[in-house]
This record gives sequence, structure tokens and C-alpha cells, in this order.
Amino acid sequence: MTRMSYPADLYGRRDRDRFWVAVNTFFTSVQRVRMLRSPVLPPVREVDRSADLVVRSVRKVAEDVVALTLAAPDGGVLPAWHPGCHLDLHLPSGRRRQYSLCGDPSDRRTYRIAVRRLPDGGGGSVEIHDEVTEGDVLKIQGPRNAFPLIPRDRYLFIAGGIGITPILPMVQAAHRAGADWRLIYTGRTRETLPFLDELAGLPSARITIRTDDTDGIPTSADLLADATPGTAVHVCGPAPMIDTIRAAFPSDATLHYERFAPAPVTNGHPFEVELKRSGRVLQVPPTRSALDVIKEEQPDVAYSCRQGFCGTCKVSVLSGDVDQRAPSDPPGDDTMLICVSRATKGRLTLDL
Repeated sequence: MTRMSYPADLYGRRDRDRFWVAVNTFFTSVQRVRMLRSPVLPPVREVDRSADLVVRSVRKVAEDVVALTLAAPDGGVLPAWHPGCHLDLHLPSGRRRQYSLCGDPSDRRTYRIAVRRLPDGGGGSVEIHDEVTEGDVLKIQGPRNAFPLIPRDRYLFIAGGIGITPILPMVQAAHRAGADWRLIYTGRTRETLPFLDELAGLPSARITIRTDDTDGIPTSADLLADATPGTAVHVCGPAPMIDTIRAAFPSDATLHYERFAPAPVTNGHPFEVELKRSGRVLQVPPTRSALDVIKEEQPDVAYSCRQGFCGTCKVSVLSGDVDQRAPSDPPGDDTMLICVSRATKGRLTLDL
């Protein structure tokens, strides 16, 4: 078929071929009919995972460690959780802290957390020990899981002190599943180790309890003796223990770990932060986080995990280039998590 050409109009535009105009009109009409017949999708709504829970009990489970049992005010069913999950706990002071769930996932009526008293910490643990009592109502968010139990046939669990809280449900789940597992549980003394009574119900041959006062501080060889090829190693404990394990970890096993303290700053360099609302300019040294420095100026600044995944300390960046070090922060975003992210150079101006 020969396409016909039509003369240009007064503006130099050529008239369109009438055949192709008709074809385009037909297919446009068909597409409109299909859109009208398509189901209308509901708008995406954010899921509210917050709740007000009642403190049903506060129980001492070790030296300077208390366990809190939380429940819905009406005794209703709580959202399900899996080993490794944690709660965000909003304290009466306004502090927000994260604590691992350490109860029984099959119990849908209560949550349990355990808190070690840290006099030199950020104040959250002291508030729980000194002020939270049975009958109090606390706001929580979650559960969330940043430390999941990886499905494997063979496990090595290593817990340091209060690091037993996420590890305990993992051990119990591995035992119920019939997996081959081992647990190494370390601490300063037996009196500082929570939940020894619950571990007593598991096969003792699979559990090694080491305390610094009788066995000395464990080496990487002590901790990783059972990390045979194919073993999934799950670790929670203080930073020196995790760093020791990471430095000596074998390449034929898999390592999964969670800190309950912030990781040390690596490859840091000094920079400045300007707090826009007050006009103060603070110096951040290479070995400290912006959060640490800002806390001294603004003690009420919000934070929680201090490891770059919870998002509590996220602030807007008004000017400056950010070295995004948090896994949840995309490069080029105009916010930063001040617990881990830094300036690439010079000064950052923050909406604080």
C-alpha cells in the first residue's frame, strides 16, 4: 500500500495520514475499555506495629539482670515472632531502646525480654531496673527481626552474657527441629549468666558454660572449636568477643552475629556537625560517632540500636555530603543515621 502525502498547513506541519489516525484511534479506545474493566487496587497503607502492653511481671534472673513479661491489657493474642526478633520499647522518659525477645515463640499471649543494668550506659537499662514495675503500661513496636535463625542442619551458638537473649530461643528451636547443635555460653561469673535454669532442661553434652573467673577469657580457638565445615555460627555478645571470632572465622562455615553495643568506628576522619536550631558547631573526632558528640550537647536526642538499622536516630541533612554507612540508607539520601554515618569531608548541617 502506498502512503499518501498531504500538503503542509500554514505552520509548515503536514497533515497526518488518515489511515494511521484511524488505527491509532481504534487501539486507544480498546485500551481505555480495558482500563475501565480492570480492578481498582486499594491504596497502600502503612502497617501500624505499635501497641500498649502491660508489664505482667518483673523478675530477677541473674546478677543485675531482670526479665520483663509483657502482655496485652485484655490478655489478647500478640503478633507472632521468630527467634532473633526484638522489640522497640518506649520508656516513660521518652527513651527508646531495643531488646531481644527471649521467651517462647509459641506463647502468643506474652512477650519476654531481659535487661542488664548498665550504670554507664544511655540510661535506659537503669530506668527499667529502678522505675518500671508490675502493672505499668509500656508502648512497644515490633516484633522485628534483624538477626534471623538461618535454616541449617548444624549450628554453633555462642552467647556472651546478656547476649543469651536472642540465642536462647534459637537453641530451643534447633533442638525441637532435631538439628545438630552446640552452645558456648560465656560470662564473668555464673551469677551474671541469666537463664541457666532453662538451659538445664536441654542436653548438657551440647552446652559449654565458661566463666572468666574459673576458665579465663576464651580465645578464638576455644569458641570456634566446633565450627566444622557447613556449620552455621550464630553469635551475640560484647564487641571484643565478636571481633575475636570474626578475625579467626573459618571460610567453610557461615557467621551470623548481633552486637548489643555499637561497633567501633573504622576508617574514621574528623568532621563538623552544625546543629541548625541552636547554631552550635560540634567537632566529631575520627574515633567517635556524631551521635556520641551530639548527645553531650542534646542529651534527649533520640537513638536506640546505635548500629545503623533501627532508624531511630535518623535526621535530615540540610547541607553537606554524607558518608552513608547504615545498611538502610541509600547513597544520595538527604537524611543520615547519626549513630554510624559520617561526613565525607568538612561540615554537615543537621536539622537538630
